[in-house]
Amino acid sequence: MNKLWVRLSLGFSGVVITTAVLISLTGIAVSWFGHNYRADQLDRLEIMSGLVDELATYYQNQQSWAGSELLLRQAQAAFDVAPPNWREAFFLADANGTVVYHVRAGNIGKPIFGVRQEDILPIRVGGETVGYLGVVPMFRRNIEGPPDFVITLAGILLLATVVIGGSGIIFGVLMSRSLTAPLNNLAQAAKSFGSRNLSQRVQEKGSAEMIAVARAFNEMAGELEQAEQLRRNLLADVAHELRTPLTVLRGNLRAILDDVFPCDNNEIARLYEHTRFLTRLVNDLHELAQAEAKQLPLDIQEIDLAQLVTTASDTFRPGAEAKEVTLQTNLPADLPRIRVDAARLRQVLQNLLANALRHTPAGGVITVGVKAEASAIHLTVSDSGDGISAEHLPHVFDRFYRADPARSRDKGGAGLGLAIARAIVEAHGGKIGANSTGIAGEGTTFIIQLPVEWE
Repeated sequence: MNKLWVRLSLGFSGVVITTAVLISLTGIAVSWFGHNYRADQLDRLEIMSGLVDELATYYQNQQSWAGSELLLRQAQAAFDVAPPNWREAFFLADANGTVVYHVRAGNIGKPIFGVRQEDILPIRVGGETVGYLGVVPMFRRNIEGPPDFVITLAGILLLATVVIGGSGIIFGVLMSRSLTAPLNNLAQAAKSFGSRNLSQRVQEKGSAEMIAVARAFNEMAGELEQAEQLRRNLLADVAHELRTPLTVLRGNLRAILDDVFPCDNNEIARLYEHTRFLTRLVNDLHELAQAEAKQLPLDIQEIDLAQLVTTASDTFRPGAEAKEVTLQTNLPADLPRIRVDAARLRQVLQNLLANALRHTPAGGVITVGVKAEASAIHLTVSDSGDGISAEHLPHVFDRFYRADPARSRDKGGAGLGLAIARAIVEAHGGKIGANSTGIAGEGTTFIIQLPVEWE
């Protein structure tokens, strides 16, 4: 009884049955009493109007009401055949309102009393009122039963009540089950989620509200499945990235303990470099976790963007010259000051410049440009390297993603630089993207869009 579909079924059924019964009873009552009332009125008016004409003729011929009792008794006999529930009797009064005929002899000779005005009709001869014809209720007839048509109507309405009620109950049960079926599907899907079956989805059907709930549930399921996949990938990637330096550290330390490698400064420096890589990897992962949890600390201040870009570029200029790569900046003179975390934005630029320098061959060019608009600042880092192919371009900001794993591993990249850059830019309310044709020599362009004002 505590199930929703049972409650809805009972509610639907109760409403349908109650409505059908009330309609049936109302129809019977209105038909019965309405018919009786109409019969009363029509029969009485018809008989009284004809009787008034006969009495007027009688008075015109006799010039008195003497002997009118016979005419009135005949009319009374005809009136008794009519089907009203209450019997009504005629009375006749003269022009002065004195009763000259009444079924109750005790009322003869008395003035008209206790009769409704609409129950009295004047009798006129030559424009002069010579008397009054009226009716008075006498007693209730013994009625053996309702009229035949009312009995027939009652049967029809009773049958209609049974049919409508049964149909309503069936419809209510089916409707209730159809309304609650999506909820049952959601409950089953939620149980599947509890057992780590994140691929479970529900059908988007039913009412508009149920479709909206099912769609939101499926969207949530998709996001959870994606997050779970990212978590698994992260664990696998972290384990893979940590395994290599840890294996090298353990092997080298074992070799030193076995006197295979001498414990000199060169060997200690190599071991120290591996620990630096591990520290950098852990710090990068910590920053990513903070950014994804919307808890990345930012020291927002108003800065000179041109100076920040120049400083970051100058840091990489010696390395670019050593590699015979031209590093140039394209800064307009009227750049507005913006509110950002200078250290974080410099970190983004350094990640992009390091990535560009890593993939730009000798003789290539790296360009850092800034363009100001009314509501946003566009900062670009372009190189003339090999570029990124179309299948890899949508994933360049994913953590641990490498378009060329072998080359990245040789060059020491952990695959987190661009993921961190995106997290920092998004924490500032901005966007970052990459454009590349994948053609060697045309390189890649990274575009950072930062709002001029943001909260």
